[in-house]
Amino acid sequence: MSKTTTWTAETIAVGSELLLGGRLDTNSLFIAERLAACGIELRYKTTVGDDLSDMVAVLKTALRRARVVILTGGLGPTIDDLTREAVAKATGHRLSRRKAALEGMIARLAEWGRTPTTTQFRQAMIPARAEILSNPVGTAPGFSLVWKGTFLTALPGVPREMEPMVRDGVLPQLRAWMRTQKRLSASPMIRRVLHTSGVPESVVDQALVGLVPKGCTIQLGIYASPMEVMVSLTGPAGAQGGVTIEQLLKEAKARLGDIVYGEEDDTMESVVGRLLNEQKLTLAVAESCTGGLIGHRLTQVPGSSAYVDRVAVTYSNRAKVEMLGVPSGVIQQFGAVSADVAAAMARGIRERSGASVGVSVTGIAGPGGATESKPVGLVYVGLDGGQGEAMTKEFRFHGGDRAVIKQRSSQAALDLLRRWLIKKGC
Repeated sequence: MSKTTTWTAETIAVGSELLLGGRLDTNSLFIAERLAACGIELRYKTTVGDDLSDMVAVLKTALRRARVVILTGGLGPTIDDLTREAVAKATGHRLSRRKAALEGMIARLAEWGRTPTTTQFRQAMIPARAEILSNPVGTAPGFSLVWKGTFLTALPGVPREMEPMVRDGVLPQLRAWMRTQKRLSASPMIRRVLHTSGVPESVVDQALVGLVPKGCTIQLGIYASPMEVMVSLTGPAGAQGGVTIEQLLKEAKARLGDIVYGEEDDTMESVVGRLLNEQKLTLAVAESCTGGLIGHRLTQVPGSSAYVDRVAVTYSNRAKVEMLGVPSGVIQQFGAVSADVAAAMARGIRERSGASVGVSVTGIAGPGGATESKPVGLVYVGLDGGQGEAMTKEFRFHGGDRAVIKQRSSQAALDLLRRWLIKKGC
């Protein structure tokens, strides 16, 4: 390999399901952030199916162009789990059953009241000279080795297994090895993230035009998803072109204003939960088109029992009348998907629960149920805080299927609550 002066990395996600649409590769972002903190830039992300020749070809390319190569997936017990074989072929290190790997797998299965099957013994086959990485969650061990000046590691593809193995196994080994590579420089990279809600990507992009000065090595990223637009600032620690990432982050927050709902690992539900906790308020939710999604998101946050009182899925008109006290005449006059019904739902769930605030959502998630005046994607969110504090907001979500409309509706409802809580807490 030719001499380099900086650290570069490549991730290889293994699995035909990643190519066929059965599963998304969510591991690379996690790995990229951890590598950046070590001063390693992720330059390539490759996905390859469960074909041994393809895997070997991809791996050989990665070993030529990157100093750090991390594979995820393909370490299971089935016949299509070929990562071990691919590494052995690409590096020339033969596979052998390793005692530590076997004992770790047997111990994990014993905890679950199981014994290893014949196929599971394959998971103990590790390339020669590789160091075994224990798996604190699953049965498949990982491994790492240095081959011709490149640090290579293979990990399970399941995120809850891969993540602790990166933190507790790969990174300590990698840092120790990097200290021996004196000809390479490694400046830690910083990545700061903002989360925005309620506006399209184009609005965020326009607001941040000219944020990063010309010639500055800090990179601005804007990423849209069904529920939000994420903004990232990535670059070396310290001033770059006369500014720091923290200065640019402060300026970005000022430009974006209240559409920023959180930073770093914040989620909308965790931010809402924090505000409810701080103000010692309780919440009751009445859902129609979202079918319990808002409640699910809220209760995914540890400690949510302190502020979530109840969640009612009132899908039918009858349920809205019987469970929430929505007047049947209001439904008949305005329709179930209307601001009037959303207001009555929020008021009803708050009054019947005795919670501090009630939130409701009703809409048309599609693909059917629409009319000329009420298209798919029309959603109304209601909020009732008692003492005259009540509001509704109309949303029209375009370009999404049923699942996306439900996601956006849940985000809109939580964002309306977030803004109300911020105003109330001022």
